[in-house]
Amino acid sequence: MKRQYSVAGIRLPELTYRVWKVWQRDFDVFMKTWKVNFFPPLLEPIFYLIAMGVGLGQFVKPMEGLSYLQFIAPALVAITAMNSSFFECTYGSFVRMYYQKTFDGIIATPINVEEVIAGELLWGATRSLLSAGIVLAVVAAFGLVSSPFALLVFPVAFFAGLMFSALGMCFTSLAPNIDFFNYPAFLLITPMFLLCGTFFSLSQYPASLQLFANIALPLTHSVNLTRGLMVGRLEASLLMSITWIAAATPIFFIICINAMKRKLVK
Repeated sequence: MKRQYSVAGIRLPELTYRVWKVWQRDFDVFMKTWKVNFFPPLLEPIFYLIAMGVGLGQFVKPMEGLSYLQFIAPALVAITAMNSSFFECTYGSFVRMYYQKTFDGIIATPINVEEVIAGELLWGATRSLLSAGIVLAVVAAFGLVSSPFALLVFPVAFFAGLMFSALGMCFTSLAPNIDFFNYPAFLLITPMFLLCGTFFSLSQYPASLQLFANIALPLTHSVNLTRGLMVGRLEASLLMSITWIAAATPIFFIICINAMKRKLVK
């Protein structure tokens, strides 16, 4: 009998190579509709750069020593990484679980529930990487990438995507219906979209809001890392962001797999 390890009552998942089979299934489906999935992350940052960067940017003073276009460009990459992974593992996973019955079909094979969820999380992280890569190419075409360290944005997008995928899957484990996702979308994703140093520097906010953004809003750290790498500012403060993501990701990962297992195994 296999021994299952647990921490504070949360069991550590037992995963095998079959996780990649779940990932492969999602990837194959994605490739059949890649054109539909390609254009939104390509066009959306262009609209933002023109409307916010070029239009509003004429009235906004430089932030943190950067022009407004240079300031918001890394944030657009980080926001895209968050949205792609979070919504893939909320709406996307819910549809596959309830409406398409994909999870039921996979679990009927030797692949277990934990591996299905882990595969979904890895696919969410991959969607984050792909979408962030498209946006990074767009902002580079606008001349808004000034450092070769921008190549490190790819692993940042993947691991931040894994974190947001796991966070999204936590909500999926609680969702009684698909309308439930309006709550995290409006109460979590929208505040992060606006308040995590994305369109305005955190230094402009009250100290209490700065503290809240750094402690409780994960996008803050994704934006900090992406901006630092794209403009070549490798400051010591980035270590805090790396530590935050490195600590939060496995916690969300383990919690969401346990929660989804309880939801699916009745």
